[in-house]
Amino acid sequence: MVCSNSLRAAGLSNAVGLLKEEMRRLDSLIMAAADENKIPAGGALAVDREKFSAAVTAKVKSVARVVNEEITALDFDDILIVASGPLTDGALAEEIKRLTGGAGFYFYDAAAPIVTAESINFEKAWAAARYDKGDGGYVNCPMNQDEYLNFRAELINAEKTKPHDFERENFFEGCLPIEVMAARGEDTLRFGMLKPVGLIDPRTKKIPYAVVQLRQENSAATLYNLVGFQTHLIWAEQRRVFRMIPGLEAAEIVRYGVMHRNTYINSPQVLLPTFQLKSNPKIFFAGQITGVEGYVESAAAGLIAGINSARLAQGLDALIFPPETCHGALANYITTADAENFQPMNITFGLLPALDFKTKKADRKIKLAERALKTLDDFANERKLI
Repeated sequence: MVCSNSLRAAGLSNAVGLLKEEMRRLDSLIMAAADENKIPAGGALAVDREKFSAAVTAKVKSVARVVNEEITALDFDDILIVASGPLTDGALAEEIKRLTGGAGFYFYDAAAPIVTAESINFEKAWAAARYDKGDGGYVNCPMNQDEYLNFRAELINAEKTKPHDFERENFFEGCLPIEVMAARGEDTLRFGMLKPVGLIDPRTKKIPYAVVQLRQENSAATLYNLVGFQTHLIWAEQRRVFRMIPGLEAAEIVRYGVMHRNTYINSPQVLLPTFQLKSNPKIFFAGQITGVEGYVESAAAGLIAGINSARLAQGLDALIFPPETCHGALANYITTADAENFQPMNITFGLLPALDFKTKKADRKIKLAERALKTLDDFANERKLI
């Protein structure tokens, strides 16, 4: 896990929370490992990334022969799943381009910095979740108006890393660098990742002008990451600018934010909703390289590809998951979107078909979740998936 240790919202009123519950019902290894290694994160599911990764690796090695070598050609006769991830490059990227007949696409993604807990000044910062929900797994650093405006100005003007000549800046809208967000308007950050809503500063008994939140990074609670602070500032500028945040004046940054190029195929052109390659159904693609965005969505894509590759090996038909489920909605999106303007997508309730009955707006998401789980259970039971 690179960008964050969070698998995002846990509740069924959030689409990614629903997706995780669907994965649990399909006996997902990733969700089992996450649930076993979760750490406090308010209303989100966050994991100790080292223990989580170790659990997944141990399980894979217990059931499969692992060969550590570079793959540059995909001319296998057997069923194949290509899950090479968003940093696919070099000879393998060229091989994928050959298979898909496409020029290849990419967007920039960014990782947020991580600081040590002992370097946070808790005379200014405090632990709490919004509206005091959950277990208070966040550390909050409040800003007054002057502090916020000065921070925003320095953030915008700070020195940034420069892309290579062959790369163009094509940011994914759901994971923009914080300095790009800051440049969009004076209040963009205050209404986004720095929104103070639901947080009361225990010193002033008031809602701050803006709040920077830090999320627990490991089970020992010795590390915290800056929520929403994906960045491509150079490291020296990260030290200077992020230490302007009240409570982080002496922050020890143990991992700096970084920018990297993410590669993905043009799934609407080349992929079936079963995650099979149109030109060769024995080849599956899975994970973020398909154009799904996020850890959970990538794992869900792998779950579908895994189920369908196993069915193919048994002489069974590959399955198209119902669009009323999050799994089906994601598969439908990446294979039917506008191929000329295809962009990666997180799961959202907006991808699911509308309800066929009227309900209160406040109840809509829960009703969509209830329908999704009922549809998935029926679908899976009929096909003996669970």
